[in-house]
Amino acid sequence: MNLSENISGKVVVITGASSGLGESTARLLASKGANVVLGARREESLNKIAEEINEQGNGKAVYLKTDVTIKSDVQALINKAISEFGKLDVLLNNAGLMSIAPLSEVKVDEWERMIDINIKGVLYGIAAALPIFEKQESGHFINISSVAGIKVFSPGGTVYSGTKFAVRAISEGLRHEVGGKIRTTTIEPGAIDSELKYGSSHKESVDFVVDFYKQAIPADSVARAIAYAIEQPADVDINEIVLRPTLQEF
Repeated sequence: MNLSENISGKVVVITGASSGLGESTARLLASKGANVVLGARREESLNKIAEEINEQGNGKAVYLKTDVTIKSDVQALINKAISEFGKLDVLLNNAGLMSIAPLSEVKVDEWERMIDINIKGVLYGIAAALPIFEKQESGHFINISSVAGIKVFSPGGTVYSGTKFAVRAISEGLRHEVGGKIRTTTIEPGAIDSELKYGSSHKESVDFVVDFYKQAIPADSVARAIAYAIEQPADVDINEIVLRPTLQEF
């Protein structure tokens, strides 16, 4: 059987789905017959993406305005998947914020925002989906970390890297705890073309990051890696995928 057929009919919840990696993944998986449940704060963008997916006539798309820093929002997004499609196969914890600045700038508000989105947002997703996966005795968590979760991104990426190291640690612990019937995949992308690079209020850091991201590859590159993990047979768990632009040294 063609492995891509393993995606058809699956119900996939995606956070941060209004642009970039989340949007690209939603479009790719829906083109392969998945039913996607889109969450993000920008409702107008979600509506447009869902309409375009539904017009294609393959997988279906629904959406719900979601702020991953609010636990009840994330729970409502998971509930939407169950109410619309009767099951949940995959949760893609994708929403993220990258605020790059030296620690000496003491941008505590941005540190807290990254912790709330990048770490607590993932935990809220796990908390909402895990009981469903355990009841079904099946499911797949896909958590987006970063190359910066393997090596500290410098200069200015100390806290961002801290949050992405945390995502890797949580993912690995989750795999140990629930593996057997529930799969866990961590994706660690390098420079991917998205809005992530504009997340800082520190001008010098933004200028550095924008220049660094000139080597970025399209978000579709990560979407294909996610599809690869999902389409494997149930007894194959792709635990970790690291991908970068060929030009990226870091």
